[in-house]
Amino acid sequence: MSTEVIIDCDPGHDDAIALLLALQSDELEVRGVTTVAGNHTLPKTTRNVLRTLTLADRKDVPVASGMAEPMVRELTIADHVHGESGLDGPGLPDPGSSPVDEDAVDFIARTASESDGLTLVPVGPLTNIGMLLKRYPETEASIDRIVLMGGGIYEGNITPAAEFNIFVDPEAADIVFSSEIPVTMVGLEVTRSARVAVDEFDRFRDLGSEVGTVVAGWLEFFLEFHRDQFGWDGVPIHDACAVAEVINPGIVESEAMHVAVETASDHADGQTICDRRGVLDEAPNAEVGVDIDRERFVELLVDALSDY
Repeated sequence: MSTEVIIDCDPGHDDAIALLLALQSDELEVRGVTTVAGNHTLPKTTRNVLRTLTLADRKDVPVASGMAEPMVRELTIADHVHGESGLDGPGLPDPGSSPVDEDAVDFIARTASESDGLTLVPVGPLTNIGMLLKRYPETEASIDRIVLMGGGIYEGNITPAAEFNIFVDPEAADIVFSSEIPVTMVGLEVTRSARVAVDEFDRFRDLGSEVGTVVAGWLEFFLEFHRDQFGWDGVPIHDACAVAEVINPGIVESEAMHVAVETASDHADGQTICDRRGVLDEAPNAEVGVDIDRERFVELLVDALSDY
């Protein structure tokens, strides 16, 4: 039986690839896609979801636009990574559909209430999910699991301490990790281990489809930042790693840990404090990814995209 999911995202190149992966999985039933401000402003992240769904010929999937600002902070975006549109690189079709009238938080709450068990896959800032748990605390009982992309055990990427998604809205992340919902955190230790190498880019272009060509172009665009910033000859498809774990449980190796989110620090706001050795004497509140089967992950991506 397929797992019912909502993909909560802020495209962003890796979000768009994660969405394409989710839509082609027989193991998932994508009940909807919700958008949040993060990699870019909400109008642009919403437009990018609609363009990606049009590219995938999946205009039937409902899209709900969500929170335009973090819960208490000013928005930080990553246009230095993803470009002015949030999905710079190869051209994309114009949106072939429009968002539903319902906002993302209400959409998630209603869908959860109608589901036999819903998994949330937030791969952007956790603003929508944090607001959901504040506005509809009863929804906790209707959500089986949250598998999020965000955080890191040892270091960040937007600051020395913080990963971008958590940094944008640490207050929302704190709400999520403090909830009773089982949480799996797929952070930088996982995603940086799952880099798609430059010599693998042609595997996507050689699929001979528009989707494969676009994804290869996204990887090439994304590569420039990672070469300049980190000296890498490969690209971490961060958000697709979280989707892969829902499709193929166990592809991400994880350990139970207590995770706290720093919300009041001059230097470490947004840091995920992962107690790997149990020194804080706090019960684990998350499964935290520590590694991934990179080869299986790349094969999963290529196989899924070959179906377009």
